[in-house]
Amino acid sequence: MALSFCGNDATEKAYSVEGGVLNNGCFVDALNLVPHVFLLFITFPILFIGWGSQSSKVQIHHNTWLHFPGHNLRWILTFSLLFVHVCEFAEGIVSNEVMKTNHLHLFMPAFMGFIAATTSVVYYHNIETSNFPKLLLALFIYWVLAFITKSIKLWKFAAFKVGPKHLRFCITALLVLLYGLLMAVEINVIRVRKYVFFANPQKVKPPEDLQDLGVRFLQPFVNLLSKATYWWMNPLIIGAHKRPIELKKIGKLPIAMRALTNYLRLKDAYEDQRTAEDPDRAPSIWRSMYRAFGRPILLSSTFRYLADLLGFAGPLCISGIVQHLNNTSDAKDDKSKDFYFGVYFMSSTELLQNASVLAVLLFLALVLQRTFLQASYYVTIETGINLRGALLAMIYNKILRLSTSNMSMGEMTLGQINNLVAIETNQLMWFLFLCPNLWAMPVQIVMGVILLYYLLGYSALIGASVIVLLAPVQYLIATKLADTQKNTLDHSTDRLKKTTEILKGIKLLKLYAWENIFCDSVEETRGKELTSLKTFALYTSMSIFMNAAIPIAAVLATFVTHHFINESGPSSSEAFAALALFHILVTPLFLLSTVVRFAVKALVSVQKLGEFLQSDEIGDDSWRNGDMSYPLDTCKKHFGATKAINRKQPMRYQMDNYEHPTRRQMRPAETEDVAVKVSNGFFTWGSNLSTLSDINIRIPTGQLTMIVGQVGCGKSSLLLAMLGEMQTISGKVYWSKLPDCEMAHEGIISWSETEESDEDIRSKNRYSVAYATQKSWLLNATVEENITFGSPFSKQRYKAVIEACSLQPDIDLLPFGDQTEIGERGINLSGGQRQRICVARALYQNTNIVFLDDPFSALDIHLSDHLMQEGILKFLQDDKRTVVLVTHKLQYLIHADWIIAMKDGSVLREGTLKDIQTHDVELYDHWKTLMNRQDHELEKDTELDSQTTLERKTLRRAFYSRDAKNQIDDEDEEEEEEEEDDDNFSTTTNRRSKIPWKVCWRYLSSGGFFMVFLMVSSKLLKHSVMVAIDYWLAIWTSSKSVEMGESNVTMWTSGTNSTSSDAEQDKYYLPVFVILCGAGITLCLITSLTVEFLGLSAATSLHHNLLNKIIHAPIRFFDITPLGQILNRFSADTNIIDQHIPPTLESLTRSTLLCLSAIGVISCITPIFLVALVPLAVAFYFIQKYFRVASKDLQDLDDSTQLPLLCHFSETAEGLTTIRAFRHEARFKQRMLELTDTNNTAYLFLSAANRWLEVRTDYLGAVIVLSAAVASICSFSYGLPAGGLVGLGLTYALTVTNYLNWVVRNLADLEVQMAAVKKVNSFLSTESENYEGSMDASQVPEDWPQHGEIKIQDLCVRYDPMLKPVLKHVNAYIDPGQKVGICGRTGSGKSSLSLAFFNMVDMFEGRIIIDGIDICKLPLQTLRSRLSIILQDPVLFSGSVRFNLDPERTCTDDRLWEALEIAQLKNMVKALPGGLDAVVTEGGENFSVGQRQLFCLARAFVRKSSILIMDEATASIDMATENILQKVVMTAFADRTVVTIAHRVHTILTADLVIVMKRGNILEYDKPETLLEQEDSIFASFVKADM
Repeated sequence: MALSFCGNDATEKAYSVEGGVLNNGCFVDALNLVPHVFLLFITFPILFIGWGSQSSKVQIHHNTWLHFPGHNLRWILTFSLLFVHVCEFAEGIVSNEVMKTNHLHLFMPAFMGFIAATTSVVYYHNIETSNFPKLLLALFIYWVLAFITKSIKLWKFAAFKVGPKHLRFCITALLVLLYGLLMAVEINVIRVRKYVFFANPQKVKPPEDLQDLGVRFLQPFVNLLSKATYWWMNPLIIGAHKRPIELKKIGKLPIAMRALTNYLRLKDAYEDQRTAEDPDRAPSIWRSMYRAFGRPILLSSTFRYLADLLGFAGPLCISGIVQHLNNTSDAKDDKSKDFYFGVYFMSSTELLQNASVLAVLLFLALVLQRTFLQASYYVTIETGINLRGALLAMIYNKILRLSTSNMSMGEMTLGQINNLVAIETNQLMWFLFLCPNLWAMPVQIVMGVILLYYLLGYSALIGASVIVLLAPVQYLIATKLADTQKNTLDHSTDRLKKTTEILKGIKLLKLYAWENIFCDSVEETRGKELTSLKTFALYTSMSIFMNAAIPIAAVLATFVTHHFINESGPSSSEAFAALALFHILVTPLFLLSTVVRFAVKALVSVQKLGEFLQSDEIGDDSWRNGDMSYPLDTCKKHFGATKAINRKQPMRYQMDNYEHPTRRQMRPAETEDVAVKVSNGFFTWGSNLSTLSDINIRIPTGQLTMIVGQVGCGKSSLLLAMLGEMQTISGKVYWSKLPDCEMAHEGIISWSETEESDEDIRSKNRYSVAYATQKSWLLNATVEENITFGSPFSKQRYKAVIEACSLQPDIDLLPFGDQTEIGERGINLSGGQRQRICVARALYQNTNIVFLDDPFSALDIHLSDHLMQEGILKFLQDDKRTVVLVTHKLQYLIHADWIIAMKDGSVLREGTLKDIQTHDVELYDHWKTLMNRQDHELEKDTELDSQTTLERKTLRRAFYSRDAKNQIDDEDEEEEEEEEDDDNFSTTTNRRSKIPWKVCWRYLSSGGFFMVFLMVSSKLLKHSVMVAIDYWLAIWTSSKSVEMGESNVTMWTSGTNSTSSDAEQDKYYLPVFVILCGAGITLCLITSLTVEFLGLSAATSLHHNLLNKIIHAPIRFFDITPLGQILNRFSADTNIIDQHIPPTLESLTRSTLLCLSAIGVISCITPIFLVALVPLAVAFYFIQKYFRVASKDLQDLDDSTQLPLLCHFSETAEGLTTIRAFRHEARFKQRMLELTDTNNTAYLFLSAANRWLEVRTDYLGAVIVLSAAVASICSFSYGLPAGGLVGLGLTYALTVTNYLNWVVRNLADLEVQMAAVKKVNSFLSTESENYEGSMDASQVPEDWPQHGEIKIQDLCVRYDPMLKPVLKHVNAYIDPGQKVGICGRTGSGKSSLSLAFFNMVDMFEGRIIIDGIDICKLPLQTLRSRLSIILQDPVLFSGSVRFNLDPERTCTDDRLWEALEIAQLKNMVKALPGGLDAVVTEGGENFSVGQRQLFCLARAFVRKSSILIMDEATASIDMATENILQKVVMTAFADRTVVTIAHRVHTILTADLVIVMKRGNILEYDKPETLLEQEDSIFASFVKADM
């Protein structure tokens, strides 16, 4: 009976109970088994029955996840209990080895206790999930029984004088304590929940968040184990493999994390600091942040401290293991054996001298340390995200209250606000992420140095001082990096501006053959950018180099000094503990520089935020919701009457009849009839000079008031003053209340026919004013959302508004009708279209007062008339809405009920038109002459194609070409779609988890093969040298221990002569060590430089190729591809390639090689380790595979949700006056909170996914350490490795844990970043235009085309081989010097013909021969530089006037002035500062459209070519100028061929030849006189229509 429970030693009577039952130790141990067995018997049936029946409960959502009181404490205690049981078990086994026969009772109860404790926690979790607390009774009984039996054991120990110096006594005492605490927790649950012993158990509802199925972020609600390991993320991350993660999948945020909750917390903390005695003192943002978010930061710091302390367990355990392996042989016999109860009792210290025990402890310490570290990270990140949400809400609320003068006087620019939102809040969030490091790192460094001193004495301090002294250098490098980045940013914005200009004017550049000039200017800026990128790369590589080289330098310094001080090297156990410590120390020192930099940035950010939060606010609107008491009952009566009316008839007409009698008696003279009244108003924009002075006006209710006056006399300011946007110096703005009530029942009920209560209606429209600003302001939303603007949608009303603003034709052109997104992310509309949408918004709103600020400024005459008649007179007046209209179009004054004339900031006249006619004849006459002039323009303006048609045309051109490929949405989905058609998961899964090797190779090869070779070889060399250093150290120290006779292990390294003295040994080892270290440091420098410069050369070549490809692409490419998409390649993607890929690549290669070299070293030392490596590798493969896919999706979500948030902020800041006039602040706040929460959800999930990965890779790392330790202990007993090598293996295993997760994170990042390379590559495959031609440029005569004779033979033209031809078999002959006019309806192919002369389109049949040369054979550069064209959209570039006329710098000044004179611009340019060198802003914004058009004419005159083509060139010039131009063209170009494409037919009546086109064919071809004589000719009908 070898395994009897109490052992069967011959001498001991194991089973006798003569000395009393409890005095038999074995019986007490048996007693201890009872509770464990009891628990297992009770719980197993319940668990299995429960789990069996739970299959039905699986569908239940997680709303049953209630935590019983003391939940976290119970988990912590249970884990401690498990740990103590393991110790007890280990102690039992070790003691058992001492005995002669096996004593099962030494370790059996411990084993059962372990199983019972595990069961208890599983059981508890299941009860908690199903919320059935009655079953907890079983656990309660178990704790009581276990507590009692353990106490008996402890009592017996004490009775027999077993004290704390014996390990088993300590363990038992701990167990008693833990069982007692668990019992207390259980009693507490009974006390709170009253589920037993009480009459009425407490009913509990799950937390609010869990009742809401939308909340998917479960971190706050899962149990402790799941919280620590992020187990609840598994379904999400593994599911990402099957289908991408979408916003729906990540759901909403829990209430505690929503921006609103956190905003209120922060705001309370902020406002609490405003004391009564000092109300003006600015509250401190730091203090408010601390009050609102201090607690979680403290919690995180606690976790951080625990993790750091546990981190030191690694080096200590290594030194212990190596020491004990070296000492194993001679330590066995001298133990004084302690026997009580006939069994052996171990002393407390003995356990820690067992190598295997140390290995397990090392494993546990690592697991715990990593768990704490990730918990600390998670808590800070969650807090950081909460803080960011709160700050964004604070900033937004402040924006909504900013005073307008701040914005317009430039104290607070849009850029500053965008920076606050995009940069400062993120800086603070990042600071919060990193701030626990600020106080954790110094502690860590101090601890590390103390331990080093304890291991190696003074020499350690030398090594540590090397590290500490180099830290400031790193800080310096970090600040330099930040500066260089700023520089780079400036250059890249500059480059982007130039690129944008090129892309916007690409058609002109191609037609004038100027691409290369502009391309070179971009390349020049790019050169500057690359220079600063080079410095950036240099500093980055220095920082990487420092990071890698410092530990080598420290180790070198330490061991060399140790050698000189102690005359001998250190022992292996000390050496490797020291190595591990140095590795621990480097991280905090490297991070410290970053953290300090962030702290400095955070200080600046807080200061900026503080200034912003203290800036001026708009006055409170007491007057608008003021104290005018109108009796409510009058309103109520109205309502009663209204509701009684029969609903079946159309409401509006009834209302009119019903109101008419009362309506007509009112005259503007009566005061009740005033909607707004201003008395003695003096208003200012912030400087104390009043902008508006002595304003006394009134706006009559329900009538049309017009405000007129010269430019800059304060008309718009008057509107804003009434809206309360200006600062009032004195005076009062008085808003009437009565019309609200009338308005409400007319307007609302007639339109939306809803049964709302009176109060609702009144409160809804109380003070809202529909306001259309002069500078149109649109949201980034669909057209429909821009018009309804948050009001309920009513189809009939919507249609009427669209009709009044004549938006229908424009909407029909948009790809998705009125559901098309407009704005930054969608389609850009022209000015007139934008303005009409803004007016439509004002019309659609149900408000009683409408302010329109010059709504006609960007509209042509037809639209203005239509808008005036249909929109303002019909639509608004029928509704009896009060309209205030600011306008310059005096011909509309006859419609006005009331006119306010302004001059220089004060009111000149006020009254009806009749009053003014009688009282101020002078003014009236002045108006009359102006009106006549405007009427003339009216006649002129009614030609065939107006400006609007032009705008529509440009829109249509942009789209018809796009629909051919329908490329609006599928930017990068081309490749993906093919595979997704056969909706089977396997293909998509594979595609999503594959690493894009092809793209990586493309990227590397664009960096140049020599650089790639250099990088690979230097990397490999560096890592081999690193391994060699440590290996050499191992041999050196092991040889020491051999010398000292510490070990009887034969050395298997170098057969060094064992008799030689230490000194000689060191003489041999030391120089090699120094040389190796030196080589290592140099290689670090080389590798860090090669990677960065490889990245640079790749970036250089990619951008260069991209720019050249795109600039030389055919014009069709720009029609199909949205401008935004091309610009993205130059901005975002280029930025990623420039700055993000190189460091990622560096980090990835470094961590991968480190992990591989570590695993290689361990396998070399203890080959048995390879067995454990196989399952670990499989696990690692799956973890990284799942994580990469999920991480990519979450990163995309984070990016895509960030953009709308930033856009929303800048939109709000731009449209402040509109939002406030409409009174829509609340709606916008709500929208902002939603956008913030969405972005925060994505970001939270992303960081939780990162934690998920890190916890898993860290645990894998811990398992690797454990396997390495066990492997070396096993092999050691067979006498394989020397102690030094065991130390080497373990030190390397420890580094693996740090780098495994970096491998995966960098892989995931690189994959996301490689998408940029892929996108750029997709553009690199576009076809270029054929620039060569079949003739050589030298064969073309210098002065070709000298005559300007044009033959068009059977010409067919199409834009793309996939599209229908736009010109079909056109034949024409133009004599030299002839003036030809081409006319036809829109889309008849006129412009296509003009493009054909320049070979811009695909001429697939026929040819054009100019002066005897077929133009298709010419090189493009030659052809285009010899012809001139004037386009219909004037394009100017930023630069000087000279640069715009002649970028090639070939002409003299006289020639330029001559051209300007012809174009009627000479006097204007002369008046500009600088003359020809005067500045032209971007897009020529500082000139009017007409002037820009004239510049384009001048540009064509500068080129003295004998053929000039004018493509609808005079569309935006007024008549007078146009007539002059016609004459000039006739004289200046008398001897040249001029082809005019006309949209006003009368411009070509004087031509020598007219060509009329229709649908790509020539219909009529003759002299204009001949055509006019034929009554039925199309040309004649055109001219009639035009007259």
